[in-house]
Formats: sequence, C-alpha cells, structure tokens
Amino acid sequence: MASAYSLAWDVSLRDRNTFHLDARAHCLATVHDAMALPSLLADPALQNLPLMVLGAGSNVLFATDRFEGCLIHLQCDSARIVDHDGEHALVHVDAGFEWDALVDWTLDHGLQGLENLALIPGQAGAAPIQNIGAYGVEVGKFIEAVHVYDCQTAAVDRLTAARCGFGYRDSVFKREPDRRIVTAIELQLPKAGATNVSYAGLNEELAAMGGLNPTPRNVAAAVRRIRRRKLPDPAVAGNAGSFFKNPIISSAVAVELQSRFEGMPVFPASTAAERKLSAAWLIEQAGWRGLRDGDAAVSAQHALVLVNLGQATGAQLLALARRVAASVQEKFGVALEPEPRIVGATFQGERAG
Repeated sequence: MASAYSLAWDVSLRDRNTFHLDARAHCLATVHDAMALPSLLADPALQNLPLMVLGAGSNVLFATDRFEGCLIHLQCDSARIVDHDGEHALVHVDAGFEWDALVDWTLDHGLQGLENLALIPGQAGAAPIQNIGAYGVEVGKFIEAVHVYDCQTAAVDRLTAARCGFGYRDSVFKREPDRRIVTAIELQLPKAGATNVSYAGLNEELAAMGGLNPTPRNVAAAVRRIRRRKLPDPAVAGNAGSFFKNPIISSAVAVELQSRFEGMPVFPASTAAERKLSAAWLIEQAGWRGLRDGDAAVSAQHALVLVNLGQATGAQLLALARRVAASVQEKFGVALEPEPRIVGATFQGERAG
C-alpha cells in the first residue's frame, strides 16, 4: 500500500495556496488512493507530527512562513453515478475532483443543482467542510453523505447529511478540524426542477447575455461571468475569495442598525429571529475598499477580498484582516469572522498551539 502515497520534505507552498504565500511545509504527503490513509498515518516518519489536509489551497491563510508538520493532499479524482431513478441521481465524487470541473461534469450528465456554485475554487472534498454556497444555493442541500477517515477512531466512516451539522459556512468538519479526512462525497442531484435564479442579479445577467432562458448551463455561465467581473483573479492578485463571512445578527439589532445607517442591506437568515448583513458593505462603509499596507491590500474590486499584490506575507495579511474587523466592530458593533482556515495563528491574535 506504501506505493499509493508519496512523501516529500521541505516543500514550497507558494504554488499550493491561492494567496501565493511563500510558506514551506516540513512534509507533504501525496495520496493517490484513499485506502492508503491508514498506512500513511502509521508511517514512522510521520509520528508526532501535526497533520493537516490541504486541497487546492483556496481557503487557507498560512500566517506562518513554515508549517512544522505534514500536509496531506489527496489526488483521487474520479466521479461516477452509483444510483438513479427517473428524477434523481446519486453521484459519488472523490475528494480530489476539482470543484468547477465537477459542476460541468454534472451538467454533462443531465443533472442540476450545482450550477449556482460554478467557478468556486477548490476540490470536492473541501465543499462540505465549508458548506460552500453562492447565489442562493449551499452544497449541503444536495449532499447525501460524506465519506471520511476518522483519525480519532482510526476507522472509515460515512456521515449522512444529518450528521454533518451543516450551517452557514459551517459543518462538523470545520468545528472539529483535523479529526476527519474527507475522502469522497455523495450528491443527490435532481434531473429537473432545481434551477435557482432567485438571487439578485442572476436574471439581469441572463438578460445581458441576450435574454437566455434560465437553463442550468445558462445559469452556470451567468454565475461565471458575474464572479469573473466582481472578484479578482488569484492568478493576478493572490487571494482566497471572500475573506469574511456575512455576519448573522438578531432581527432586533438589524432593525436598530438600519435606523442608524441609511442604505444598510439586510437579508433573511435561516431563522425568523435572525438577519444576515453584507460584510462587503460594512467593510466598504468603514473605508477599507482599495486600501493597502505594503503588498497586503483590501481589493479595490471587491471589499470582501484580501489580496496579496506580490510579496505580502501571511502575517501581514492577517494583521490587515484584524484591522479591518476591528474597524467594523468599532463603527457598527458587528463582529466579522474569517472564512479561510488560518494556519499558525488565531484570528483573535494569539499564536496557535
């Protein structure tokens, strides 16, 4: 089984994170077969080393210039339909399958639901961890189960959607980091009736594309056009997409804030007692859009995105994120939480243990 994984030492991570931070890892384990995970974790060379799964590096900020542990990268990347009826298909996807390619794969197979999640960077294995969402859709709606290797019990497990604890950009995997290694996901996808154009801007984009009908392929194309126009390209300015979650607050606090700040957008949340705010609006109103500190900057294209304009370090980007959050807290009394995983420090300012 040892041939199903390989180890490399003192590895540069610059091309393995979308911030393009010049960090290094003590060890990188590349896994070609998820069945090799028990052998990998029992490898004498890895004993007593911190372990962390690294997918496409699109939702991580290395706040330290060196990770003194082993990063595990799964390259398993197949997808197949394992069951279907007249209305739905059950799709099994390996963790290493590139997400945007998976959106196209499902469309090619006549399946719907994921088109609103087009162009989200990363791999399929990361999707349930963050419960990725965009344009009115969250992946948790379509997840049937998540296959994992549980490092705590040293056993494989299949977590049904109910066990995943999905919430807004949240899951049991995020709340218990490094306990489970996601090896595959199961998606229950409809063959019709799932196209969602309720999110503001999608119908307008379809109209701008020549009045196209809201078919799944057209919606995916519209989403990609919007994302490319709104968000900076990581190949040009290193970034991890949205850096902060949209805050969830009580309805009463939302009403009070709207009375004080004219034009503040407020959106429905998962319960009637809560409302969602736009983190981008809060950051822009606090005066941060386009501001930079050296090569660490708040994107002029979208206030929710922090960018590395060349030689910024993870520590510099984290310091900027903390300043942005403190400013929003001072002006609005609203706390911002980061979306990416921060390695080597905590967002509140302490060094990670």
